[in-house]
Parts: sequence; structure tokens; C-alpha cells
Amino acid sequence: MNMGWCYDLLVWFADTFVLRGTLRKLRDHAADLAQLQPGEAVLDVGCGTGALAMEAYKRVGTTGQVCGIDPGLKQVARARAKVRRAGFPIDFRVGVIEHLPFADQSFDVVLSTLMMHHLPDDLKRLGLAEIARVLKAGGRLVVADFKRAEEQQSQLVRLGAGQISLQDLPALLSEAGFEHLESEEIPFPRLMRFEGAGIVRAQTRP
Repeated sequence: MNMGWCYDLLVWFADTFVLRGTLRKLRDHAADLAQLQPGEAVLDVGCGTGALAMEAYKRVGTTGQVCGIDPGLKQVARARAKVRRAGFPIDFRVGVIEHLPFADQSFDVVLSTLMMHHLPDDLKRLGLAEIARVLKAGGRLVVADFKRAEEQQSQLVRLGAGQISLQDLPALLSEAGFEHLESEEIPFPRLMRFEGAGIVRAQTRP
């Protein structure tokens, strides 16, 4: 997913004519569930071309801080161009979830939408440990992603780049030291091996 402006065009077309705004609603709902407050520091992991990070900035305001990381050079370049035009001082960087380029306890909130299924299962575990490291004590994590189809629940099938789906995420989050886990389903058209989507919320220990 390193397409830059072509990615934005593809997402707009799919969300407008196929998904009927589902992607935008999912992004906005994730930001709502994060309960972002003015002055907070927020990291968007797998930020793509910056849509969620820009929404986060609108909520934390000029006293807050928003950063985004993505491994795609074109994605990050597109995100930087968009915030320059908007006048938003968001720090977009090329980076990967398993090596977050930030100090311990840097963020109040970490967000991730429709990204985890791109990762092999070992990187999911490493990435969640890294997220726990950069979150402050009591920091909040919101992850939105696709779910495995019900008929595949007892099967070891690939979901994106791995076999672990959103239904398995609470167990991994507990292993990484998160608590206060909450999950909810999100209406989403069935795509390939995905059946709907959902959101998982968690917090680091105070």
C-alpha cells in the first residue's frame, strides 16, 4: 500500500460508490472512542496518507501533538503534502511498527485503523509491545481492523499477511501488558476472507 495520491483516489472511489462511507465512519468512530482531549499526544501507526492523523489533530488542537508512521514512502510524502496545505503541524515519518522511532512513554493515545491484517503474526506481537512502550502509563490504544469469517474461526487460514485476526487481538494485548480491554463489532461489507470489522480498545497500566 505505497500509492500516494493514487491511494487517496482509490479509497475515495471505493468508500463513495462501494462502501457508502463506511471507511470514513470507521475512522471517525475510532477517533471518538479514543476520547481525544486538547493537549494530548497522539500516534497513528500505519497512518497511510494521513486522514486519521488529521482528524486527531483537529481534536487535540494546537496544544497537542500528532505523529504518524508508515512504511510507505509515497504514503508519507502524500500525508506531508496534505498537512502542509492544511497548515497542520503533524509529524509524519517513514517507519515500522516493530521499531517505533519514539522515546518511552511519549504518547497519551495510539491509533491504528485497518493496518494490523497487513502484518505477519510475529510482527503483530512485536508491534503491540512497541506500542505499549511508547504509551504513557494509563495510555489508550484503539485498533480497528477486519474480522475473520465465522466459518473460518476454527481453521488456520491466512488473514492478510498472517493468521491472527481482530478476534485474537485481546489475548495479544494482554500478553503485551494492556488491560481494560473492550471490543465492538462494526458493520462492514464482507470482503474476501474478511467478515465485517471491529474495534478493540485497551489501556496500559497506570
